[in-house]
Amino acid sequence: MSAAPQMTGTPVLILKEGSSRERGRGAQRNNIEAALAIAEALKTSLGPKGMDKMLVDSFGDVTITSDGRTILDEMDVQHPAAKMMVEVSKTQDQEVGDGTTSVVIIAGELLNLAQDLMDKQIHPTVIIDGYKEAAEKALEHLEKIAIKVNPKDKQYLRKIAMTSMASKLVTGNKEQLADITVDAILHVVQEDEGKLKVDLDDIMIEKKPGESLTETKLIKGIIIDKEIIHPKMPRRVENAKIALINRAFEVKKTEFDAKINIESPEEIEAYLQQEEEMLKSMVDKVKNVGATIVFCQKGIDDVAAHFLAREGILAVKQVKESDMEKLAKATEGKISTNFEDLKPSDLGEAGLVEERKIGDDKMVFVENCKNPKAVAILIRGGTERIVDEAERSIHDALSVVKDVVLEPKIVAGGGAPEIEVAKAVRGKAIGQPGRGQLALEKFADAIEVIPTTLAENAGLDPIDILSEIKARHEKGEIWVGVDVIGGRVEDLQKLDVLEPLAVKKQIIKSATEAATMLLKIDDVIAAAKMKEPKPPSGGPGGPEGMGGMPPY
Repeated sequence: MSAAPQMTGTPVLILKEGSSRERGRGAQRNNIEAALAIAEALKTSLGPKGMDKMLVDSFGDVTITSDGRTILDEMDVQHPAAKMMVEVSKTQDQEVGDGTTSVVIIAGELLNLAQDLMDKQIHPTVIIDGYKEAAEKALEHLEKIAIKVNPKDKQYLRKIAMTSMASKLVTGNKEQLADITVDAILHVVQEDEGKLKVDLDDIMIEKKPGESLTETKLIKGIIIDKEIIHPKMPRRVENAKIALINRAFEVKKTEFDAKINIESPEEIEAYLQQEEEMLKSMVDKVKNVGATIVFCQKGIDDVAAHFLAREGILAVKQVKESDMEKLAKATEGKISTNFEDLKPSDLGEAGLVEERKIGDDKMVFVENCKNPKAVAILIRGGTERIVDEAERSIHDALSVVKDVVLEPKIVAGGGAPEIEVAKAVRGKAIGQPGRGQLALEKFADAIEVIPTTLAENAGLDPIDILSEIKARHEKGEIWVGVDVIGGRVEDLQKLDVLEPLAVKKQIIKSATEAATMLLKIDDVIAAAKMKEPKPPSGGPGGPEGMGGMPPY
């Protein structure tokens, strides 16, 4: 019988060479610090008096913005915990379209205060349970204090859009842009089994530098970023009848190889004549149903373009599929897949179709549609940076208006709901046994980072401001918060600073989930980085001489 194996002092390696591992408190502290660094980077951009960030990518392209999601997207974040904060911001943007800065700041503060508790030997699991309980109470209290509104009340929707744009570069034009965004949403809203539905894809956003932001306008129809295909076609058609065709105005080539033996010039002539006749019959079909405009998803042969121009029909080819779908929604037309099935009832209608030169490009405007279920916003601005930031601001404004249409409940801004939530969570903490009480109190402190940061960014004293707000909330003034523009404490509902309840709820859900997920990590195992393969010696030609050949 062989002897039992002896235990030796040799360490057992279970990870690949070059891998790194960090565990316990060190791993937790490292993750929290990385997440905090991200939150700190965004803090100064919160609110109407927040600062913008200039981000320069590896190609030298510049982005100037105060939008949390954009800042994090443009930052080349490497740390895995920091990447999670980027994900939180992305989720917030996809779900409700606004609050991307707030969610990261609150998640960072939740982690920062959890660090204090862990330093007092409170286990992360106790903190996580406390945070989850606090989040439930916060969501319940938000529902309780929210103001119900009519989802189609333009007055409230306009105020919501203006609040969203107050902290952006376009704040000087917020009244005009708010009107545009509210009108756009109300055009595309649809009712389905008693529920309202809004698809932001039905709102096309075209941006062209030039003019100024005041020239931004809503088109009750669609803009096609293409030119008219023939110089002799009309450039402007009123009361247009529009054919939407998903088939090429071309003679189909056979899928197999074939030879045609031609023995005389007459036969060539007859062959070309036949091809011409086929194209003419397609054009005649379009003309006979009464179409004055053709938008084609595929190509249009030069000969067919000539026939269309001769009939006075305006045509555009190679239109994107998504644009064809929007055209169908805007003009109430149907997309036809072949010419035989084209009927007058398939035609869409528009008050005006016109080619216009915007900047250096020619575009076709389809506007004054009767009941458009898809619309376009044309954004103008002095520079490309302004146009890009205006697009981001309009996206946020469209998103918050959509949020209120889908869930018609609102709260005031300026940190007022956060103070109310903190107050409710502290009330719950009082009756809580054990160490969980401390976690609830820290959650309440973390939520108050929003009014504190708003005050700091406006150059106010956060301690004085917070004390005054809390005192007035105790008296029952639930919508009192930081009036950033006036530099004082004020009732934000009276100042028309309003936000969707959906945004506030999503901030609490996302921030709590991100913080608790990072607190659960106590071991970070990183694989070794892949090494770049070494180039062969002797340069590109191989080991020796030219092309790897031995020298003579």
